[in-house]
Amino acid sequence: MTVTPDDIRTAAEQISGEVVRTPLVPARRLGEALGCELYLKLENLQYTGSFKDRGALVKLKSLTDAQAKRGVIAMSAGNHAQGVAYHAQRLNIPSTIVMPEFAPATKVERTKSFGARVVLTGETLDASAIAAREIAAKENLTFVHPYDDPLIVAGQGTIGFEMLEDMPDLDTIVVPIGGGGIISGIAIAAKSVKPDIRIIGVEAELFPSMYQALRGLPPASGGQTLADGIAVKNPGELTREIIDRLVENIVLVDEAAIETAVHRLVEQHKIVAEGAGAAGVAGLMKDPEAFAGRKVGVVICGGNIDVRMLSWVLTRGLVRDGRMARLRIGIVDRPGVLSLVTQLIGTTGGNIIEVYHQRLFYDVPAKHADVDAMIETRDAAHVAEIVEVLSANGFPTRVLSSRSDEGLAPSSNLSPCAAISPS
Repeated sequence: MTVTPDDIRTAAEQISGEVVRTPLVPARRLGEALGCELYLKLENLQYTGSFKDRGALVKLKSLTDAQAKRGVIAMSAGNHAQGVAYHAQRLNIPSTIVMPEFAPATKVERTKSFGARVVLTGETLDASAIAAREIAAKENLTFVHPYDDPLIVAGQGTIGFEMLEDMPDLDTIVVPIGGGGIISGIAIAAKSVKPDIRIIGVEAELFPSMYQALRGLPPASGGQTLADGIAVKNPGELTREIIDRLVENIVLVDEAAIETAVHRLVEQHKIVAEGAGAAGVAGLMKDPEAFAGRKVGVVICGGNIDVRMLSWVLTRGLVRDGRMARLRIGIVDRPGVLSLVTQLIGTTGGNIIEVYHQRLFYDVPAKHADVDAMIETRDAAHVAEIVEVLSANGFPTRVLSSRSDEGLAPSSNLSPCAAISPS
C-alpha cells in the first residue's frame, strides 16, 4: 500500500472544479515578527471549512455503483465528517457519520445539514472508530477512513502541488498532524517537485501520537484540547511510514500557543482558524529561530471553530496581551468614592466595562469595600499606569487577571512577554 506523485496528480484531475483551489496568501505581519517570509494556504476556505473535502471526494469517486448505492460510513470529530457528508450528498450516495460525544455542536449540525445520518457515540475518536466499523460490517457500508487510506492521502496531497505552483521557491512547509493524512500527501507531492524542501509537522502536546510512534515511545495522549481536529490517539500505519521517511521534524505545541495562534490569525490577518487549523502557526511561534530567514508555507487546514469558543479565545487573548484587565480596588464605602475611582481610571484612558462591589467578604472592614473593575486598556504598561494612579490616590489596587508567560507578545516582537502578576 503506497501513494505516488502520479496518484496525487490523478487526484488533482478528479477534484478539479469540484473543490476550492484555495489561495496561498502572504502573512507579512506575522512573518516579519517571526523573522521569516510567511505564506498561508487557506484550506479554511473550502466549502465545508477544511481540507477534508479533497480526500473525501477522491475516495467517493472510487466507489463501484454497488458500493455507492449501499452507502458509506465514516468516523470523525467534524471536518472529515462534513467532507464525506457534503460530497456524498452531491454524488447521491447515502452517508452515515459516527462522531464522538465531544464533537463541537457546530460540526455536528453542519454534518446533519448535508443529509448524513449522524451517530454520536464514544468518548474518543478511537471509540467512535470501533462503533463505525461495527455499523459498517452490519449494514455492508464502505468505510471511509479519515487518514489511513491511499486515496485519502492522495487527495490531501493535492495541496502540496498547489502550494509549489503558487510559490515555487518555498523552502519549508509546515503542516498540522492528527492521523497524518494531510502531511503525508503534501510531503509526497512537494518532495517530488523539490526534493530538498523541508516538511515540518505540528502536533498538540496533549495528543503527540505520531511523535511518540516514530520515536518508539509508549503512547500517552488525552485531555481537552482546542485542537480537537488533530486529537488522534492512534496515528495511521500508512501515514507513519511516509512521515518517517519524508518529514524532517515534528513540533509539539501547548494549548496556550494554539490559543494565541488562533487569536493572532484573526487579529493580524482577519483569518478565522480552528485550533487544529492554527496549529502550524503555533509551531512557528514556539521556535521562530528554526524558521528565521526562510520562505515558509503554513497550511491553515480548517476554520470550523464554534463562534462562542472563538469569542472566548479572543477575549482571553486580550487579557493575555494586557488589553483587558480585572482590577480589585480598595475603597472607603461612602457616597462619591466610586465616582472618584471611575474618574481616575478615565483620566488614564482606561475604559470600564463592568464594575462589581464586594462588601460581604469577611476580610473587608465594615466601612470599606472592594470594587472589582473590568477595564479595557492599551497594553500591559497601561494596566500598570492605572494601578499606579489609583494607588497613589489612596485606592490600593491589584490585578486579578494575569498574562501568560507563553505565546506571542502584543507588539511586533513575538518573544515571550513578562506577566502581570497579582500583587
